[in-house]
Amino acid sequence: MEQETRTKIFEINNETTFIEEMNAIFLFQLQNNTVFEKWCMLNKFNKHEELSYRNIPFLPISFFKFLPIATTQFTAEAIFESSGTTTSINSKHYVKDLSLYELSFNTAFNLFYGNVDDWCIIALLPSYTERKNASLVYMVNNLIEQNSHYLSGFYLTDFSKLAVTLQKLELSKQPTLLIGVTFALLDFVEQHQLKLNHTIVMETGGMKGRRIELTREEVHMMLKEGFGLNTIHSEYGMTELLSQAYSSGNGRFICPPWMKVLVRAEDDPSQVSLTGKGILNIIDLANKFSCSFIATDDMGIVYEDGSFEVLGRVDNSDIRGCSLMAT
Repeated sequence: MEQETRTKIFEINNETTFIEEMNAIFLFQLQNNTVFEKWCMLNKFNKHEELSYRNIPFLPISFFKFLPIATTQFTAEAIFESSGTTTSINSKHYVKDLSLYELSFNTAFNLFYGNVDDWCIIALLPSYTERKNASLVYMVNNLIEQNSHYLSGFYLTDFSKLAVTLQKLELSKQPTLLIGVTFALLDFVEQHQLKLNHTIVMETGGMKGRRIELTREEVHMMLKEGFGLNTIHSEYGMTELLSQAYSSGNGRFICPPWMKVLVRAEDDPSQVSLTGKGILNIIDLANKFSCSFIATDDMGIVYEDGSFEVLGRVDNSDIRGCSLMAT
């Protein structure tokens, strides 16, 4: 099944094949992931009932902070870890096969943005590059390594150099992707105002106490003014996922075909809907060897076309699920 999954999930092109692969991976994880199996038992999942979006026991994302979430027994090729303070408990994602992650983000990038070698890719991720186990840095570094443009690379706090580089790329009309953590992009436009015509600016979220929290609309307005752009792109990803959704403007994210976002009711996690406002549940079929069915702490809206918007974070949700597991 391993080799089949590597190819099949990235060939999904309709709802029928998505459900077929989702069913196969759900059964595989139910049989080979002890944490997920116990969670399904606690939620009284009926193995004889036909699987549907509404009866999947989505695993609380906080479990990645307290338990090793692994399907089958393996030695992890990498352990991605979320950011946090020195006193916080960070999520850990045990990755059996980095090539599966690479296939996921490379296929998605190609779907949304085309051939990576057509771009100059500039990364402004200072807080992430300080950590050796950030999945975002791994992804961006891999994209840069595939890229042949001589100006592609990571820029940390040398904003003057970055401004000169962007102006040089603009003069040559080189298609450029500037991907950056939100606070660093805001810091940059406070010092340098540009008019970009051949560059996409993509924010990855992340204030992490560096600045006063702002709404996405406020952030995008400031970035549009600073870069002279009409739209700001966004990336939605997290340590616990091996897939990313992208927005080409207005904060509306689109998933790759092997990823789906649903909503659950805030007062009743068992009430899951395909559309509407609530807390986001994610199906990521690339998460074959951890868990593909995750209940996040993000409040959002899922629209009729499957796109979604993130409205904010639900507070004080870390411990509740793991307390159940301990009983």
